[in-house]
Amino acid sequence: MNRRELFGSLTSGLPSSTTAESEIIIRPPYNNDEMLFTSECQNCDAKCVSVCEEEIIKIADDQTPYLSFESSGCTFCDECAIACEFGVLEVENKKNVDVGINISVSSCLSWENVMCFSCKDPCLENAIVFQGLFKPVIDDSKCTSCGFCISRCPASSIEIVALA
Repeated sequence: MNRRELFGSLTSGLPSSTTAESEIIIRPPYNNDEMLFTSECQNCDAKCVSVCEEEIIKIADDQTPYLSFESSGCTFCDECAIACEFGVLEVENKKNVDVGINISVSSCLSWENVMCFSCKDPCLENAIVFQGLFKPVIDDSKCTSCGFCISRCPASSIEIVALA
């Protein structure tokens, strides 16, 4: 049993933050105009989904792409933008994912003095810093909102929040 499975079994009764993710539409990080999703994506065959190496791009009921961080995160590989034939996603518009990431202090194992680095380990930008051995916080100046930490948290304590 690995660390994630162990902590996951210990926290299986805790409330999950996946409803917060489902309320916010997370677009791939290569767009500059939200209106293009509704006007252009119905014309394509979702090549962005097939080229996503992390398999996080999904298609909504309205035929527009969105990101789901349930199993992985965005590597900013540019493949979805390169595959987009309708100019909705363009490499020139590359930016951070347009959401915020927050660690829920009330459900985080580390904040309860359990030695857990599940969120820190996959963070590509070292944006999760620990105050002492415990108490992880997001350094917003480094965080790209890639989502890798979300699926790794055994307590589902990492939340997606809308940017103000």
